[in-house]
Amino acid sequence: MLYRESGSSWWPLVWGPGFAVAGYLIELITGPASVTLWAIVGLVLTLFAVLWVNLKVKTGSVVLTTEEAQFGREKLPVAMIEAFTDVGAPTGAKVLGGGWSVPKGTTGMPLRLVDGTVVLGWARDPEAFLAALRRVVRG
Repeated sequence: MLYRESGSSWWPLVWGPGFAVAGYLIELITGPASVTLWAIVGLVLTLFAVLWVNLKVKTGSVVLTTEEAQFGREKLPVAMIEAFTDVGAPTGAKVLGGGWSVPKGTTGMPLRLVDGTVVLGWARDPEAFLAALRRVVRG
């Protein structure tokens, strides 16, 4: 593996239990508190967080190996990349990974493929990604 970035960390999973504990403590100060209710609230919030983080990891991860570049759920063989320097991004270029635009917090990088089309790859750290890509693609 030459480059890897995750679409999300797993620390948001503590939000649900944190909100549930805070709610329980506030309710405890103001009157009778229900441990069962706040445990259920914490569990439900944690389950939603697990789904959200899992989706962000699947759709927002970038992985580069010697054989392929993966942007979200879309894989592109490295052998199909012809150039990545001095490549302009035409209006309407396809964004790898299936979105309408590059994900929030990332920088788009135009990649010219061997068939002449230009697509947009993306990464949070484009310099590191391009440095890793330079090791496997001459262009």
